[in-house]
Amino acid sequence: MPIPMWRRWFGSKPSAPTLHKNRAAIRVGIPKVLNIWSTHQFWLGFLTALGIRPSNIVFSSDTSEEQYREFGKGWGTVDCCYPVKSISGHYGELLFGQKVKIDLLLSPMIYSLPSFLQGHVIDTLSCPRVMAAPENIKSGFLKERDTFAATGVHYVSPLVSLGEPQLVPGQLYKALRDVLGLDKQETARAVAQGYASLEAFNRKMRAHAREILTWCAREQHPCLLMLGRPYHMDPGIGHEIDVDLQAHGYPVLWIQYFPCDADVLEWLFGAELRAGQIRSPFDISDVWSSSYSSNTNEILWGAKVATRCPWITCVVHLSSYECGMDQPTYTPVQKIVEASGTLYFKFGDLDATKPAGGVKIRVQTIVHYLRKYSQTLIARKLAWLPGPCPLLTASEDSSPQRVEADSGIPARTAVAG
Repeated sequence: MPIPMWRRWFGSKPSAPTLHKNRAAIRVGIPKVLNIWSTHQFWLGFLTALGIRPSNIVFSSDTSEEQYREFGKGWGTVDCCYPVKSISGHYGELLFGQKVKIDLLLSPMIYSLPSFLQGHVIDTLSCPRVMAAPENIKSGFLKERDTFAATGVHYVSPLVSLGEPQLVPGQLYKALRDVLGLDKQETARAVAQGYASLEAFNRKMRAHAREILTWCAREQHPCLLMLGRPYHMDPGIGHEIDVDLQAHGYPVLWIQYFPCDADVLEWLFGAELRAGQIRSPFDISDVWSSSYSSNTNEILWGAKVATRCPWITCVVHLSSYECGMDQPTYTPVQKIVEASGTLYFKFGDLDATKPAGGVKIRVQTIVHYLRKYSQTLIARKLAWLPGPCPLLTASEDSSPQRVEADSGIPARTAVAG
């Protein structure tokens, strides 16, 4: 016997009528939050491949107190994670703050993430709280009425496993077929274009990071490595700590875009590969056995890179207030980084207070220690590594060998690994 209450509670219904207009004219709003910071190019490539104009794909602005006061107040839900709570301001901005109204609010629940560590770790899952955040925040806009339907906006939050590309066409087809009138073949082609766009962007960012490292090697100049989750790149979440440090003349690299070229990884990890201590340059099992979380895995790998790379003389580790995923990493990351004497500074509980004054003081402290110890650290770490440095010996007219995406092991170290 059917139970009407269950259908009312758990049944899926559109928040606005199905979109029948020409796809090129559809305006799609995407909240610029959480793991969208590392996957945004996938969504751009996917949507444009479906015929939606790039100019009609609208991202919300960076997180800010002003954004929340104007657009998020009254729509909030309970969550101890500030990056999650701040999403209500992004939703409100997309619904009420656009000069030209959006037709579709796309807020994916990203279950797993594409990662350069894939195949070398157990899994690349997203934080459960981050994954479920769209459904949490959506409830705040349904408390008194269906705000999406009232504003004529179709709300879609597909559960998508970006770390498992073979599943994604089916997931997005199911979520968007009735909204955009998709068929399976064009969805699969659009997903392939999304991954191609994301890979092209990541390749460009890593090439730029290699240029920065090459300059540091040539000039014997120190740089910093930022360890954090993708949303810490948001100025409203990461408080622009990287910008403040860079203003003092120190280049900044984010671990998400560290160059994964085979020659660099062989130089940093080759001895351990040949000794059988690790299986590949991306292996973190020697320092972190529970390698399920994508962002956590990358933070641990970043600690290993920082302790070996001569010109990374300082690591800045960012973490938001009461982040349960980050807390177990604090001690291992610090011990790994400091094993070579590399400077380590942690900005934990970033959202507990208004940290502007404290951040400024700590930035000055970091700069002081960089000036005092960087040259000693560079010389020490260079003495531990085999020469010559590939950053300085790679010919200008040849591209460095890339690590194979499926194995991550350079061809010349595959046997030894």
